[in-house]
Amino acid sequence: MGRLLGPVCRNCRREGVKLMLKAIRCETAKCPMEKEYRNNPPGMHMWRRSKASAYGVRLREKQKVKRYYGVLENQFRRLFSMAERSQDNTGVALLQLLERRLDNAVFKAGLASSRRTARQAVAHGHFRVNGRRVNRPGYLVRNGDRIELSEREKSHKFVRAQLDDEAARPPQSWLQVDPQKATATVVALPTRDDVQIPVEEQLIVEFCSR
Repeated sequence: MGRLLGPVCRNCRREGVKLMLKAIRCETAKCPMEKEYRNNPPGMHMWRRSKASAYGVRLREKQKVKRYYGVLENQFRRLFSMAERSQDNTGVALLQLLERRLDNAVFKAGLASSRRTARQAVAHGHFRVNGRRVNRPGYLVRNGDRIELSEREKSHKFVRAQLDDEAARPPQSWLQVDPQKATATVVALPTRDDVQIPVEEQLIVEFCSR
């Protein structure tokens, strides 16, 4: 499985928006986006950069979504192809597919402190979907799916540690969560309103349709 390596706070600075890649740290004053002198693109010559071109604006929009959900280029292109075949708006369908990823559902349910942690937990087999072990973070959940912990003690220790460190997270209309049992049920498919970062999906469609 491909991994995104390197300092993640640099990604937030490059995209100019908090991508919530470091869980609780992103809500504190330690976040680089909270520091005025670092709330700029990374690099020592960021003040010399000219205005982005039309191509650059669309590229940045695509990169922002990729980094927010933690997907690689091939994964993103595969989801975009699925969205193109959908009867719905391509941009909205793409965001809905990204929201339906298992690692995102685990994160949104509050069973992991960040998407990176959720992705690792799913890959290590800590979660089951409808009683079946699923170790693919890109697995797309469907309406009615039940996400629950594995019976292993290691899995329960992992989630207990995450719940102890968990910051307040707004409830998700498409997920029904039981914190006591550490389970989540998909009661509806996510909508465009469930995407929590500012994104113009039409720019992504224009970039990928070149």
